[in-house]
Amino acid sequence: MIPLKDTVPTRTTPWVNYVLIGLNCLLFIYELGWGPQLPRFLHRVGLVPRLVVAGGGDGIGGILSAWLPFFSHMFFHGGWLHLLGNMLYLWIFGDNVEDRLGHGAYVFFYLWCGLVAAGVHVATNPHSMVPTIGASGAVAGVMGAYFLLYPRARVVTLVPIIFFFTIIELPAFFFLGIWFLMQLLQGMTSLAGPRQIYGGIAWWAHIGGFVCGQLLVTGMLRRHRHSSGR
Repeated sequence: MIPLKDTVPTRTTPWVNYVLIGLNCLLFIYELGWGPQLPRFLHRVGLVPRLVVAGGGDGIGGILSAWLPFFSHMFFHGGWLHLLGNMLYLWIFGDNVEDRLGHGAYVFFYLWCGLVAAGVHVATNPHSMVPTIGASGAVAGVMGAYFLLYPRARVVTLVPIIFFFTIIELPAFFFLGIWFLMQLLQGMTSLAGPRQIYGGIAWWAHIGGFVCGQLLVTGMLRRHRHSSGR
């Protein structure tokens, strides 16, 4: 299933979402400029669980090389499809979450979901030396928030049926619920078998980001209601 758009209008211009999408696209173009040196570059900006667990080595440089990728990994991607898939989901669901939270709070929300997703990935793959990159964990957080905020929204979806495609509107709770269940199934399966057969996809980062998005948006909105006296 490929989402095309949702049916919820926004009251404000989602500037932060636009900047995040633009930044990801610009850094992907920068990434392509590394040519044959790209694997080495991605090993520096990607999140390598084993280096995090080991503490990154001696000195400030070693520590930074292990921990800065918690942020940097969110803005680089492993190919055009990886980038376009993440940006499509961010485009469709991010504007409404930003609209509900406000611009400044949305920045905090997005980055925090990405950090938590990265932490879950490290916890479930502590010995991996494969650099993880991509906005998937943060975008999963956005999707988790949307799931709670707009469960009755409709998602216009391209659905394959045998050799043909059709476009239908699905309730957001169904579309995102199916997406989450697929991540959970793949994540549980990945724990039971050799990691290399699962394509290097950080399933548990998706799961962690989705759950974090739900918890975080609930807490942020509850705090806002208390501070406004409602």
